[in-house]
Amino acid sequence: MQPLLPLLWAVAVLSVRVSSAPGCGPCDAAQCAPLPADGCPAGSMPDACGCCTVCAAAGGELCGGRRAAARRCGAGLECVKGDDEKKSKMGICVCKSNYEVCGSDGVTYRNGCALKSAGLAAEAQGKEPVTLLNKGRCASAPIIVTAPGQVYNVSGSQVYLSCEAVGVPTPVLTWKKVSLMKGQGMELLPGDRDNLAIQTRGGPEKHEVTGWVLISPLTSEEAGSYECHASNSKGEASAVGQIHLVESIQDVNSQLVSCGLMVFLDVYNFLFD
Repeated sequence: MQPLLPLLWAVAVLSVRVSSAPGCGPCDAAQCAPLPADGCPAGSMPDACGCCTVCAAAGGELCGGRRAAARRCGAGLECVKGDDEKKSKMGICVCKSNYEVCGSDGVTYRNGCALKSAGLAAEAQGKEPVTLLNKGRCASAPIIVTAPGQVYNVSGSQVYLSCEAVGVPTPVLTWKKVSLMKGQGMELLPGDRDNLAIQTRGGPEKHEVTGWVLISPLTSEEAGSYECHASNSKGEASAVGQIHLVESIQDVNSQLVSCGLMVFLDVYNFLFD
């Protein structure tokens, strides 16, 4: 048995050296600083010396370093070092995933690391933990981000109204002409009008859709109000624009000047009232 004792002693010393970073002294847990009362955004872990429990570095925080002062990133993060940082051994914690995720709280997070931080914060407050519901944005009802506006033009011209909506899943856009005739309600477009077309495309952003009502040539029958309607499995939204038929180009210019003046006055009143 005696020949084995030196070998066992050597293994024990080697294990201590491997588990602790260079520069670590004897461990005194009583000297360890307490963790924040509201928890650590990126979770906690043993320090480089394996003695105290410390907050892990969160996204955007410094990581790396030398010997006992070395700091490690939390779960799901990696320490990224540029050419300049390699000399100092320091880097920045960056999330390994770069896609949006949906949490069980119905909030869309920019990545899995942000969701994990929200979950840890919820647990620290005694709330229900936030877990991953699905990759990508959370489902949401449509929102009209750009409503159809006011169009003024003369008979025989080419005009259009546009509308943009966003939602998850991507909304479906439809157009209706609002009828002022009693009992007629709304007319689903394009109907049987030869001079009217509907166009739709995805974008410009993800889960966004853009649609147009195109009229050429414009006649008195096309003047009026048009409703842009967006719908998906979570809900619907709508907005109304108008096409005005005027007598001459001068009337078009005067209407544009009038609209511009109204916008200016609205902004002026908002700033100085």
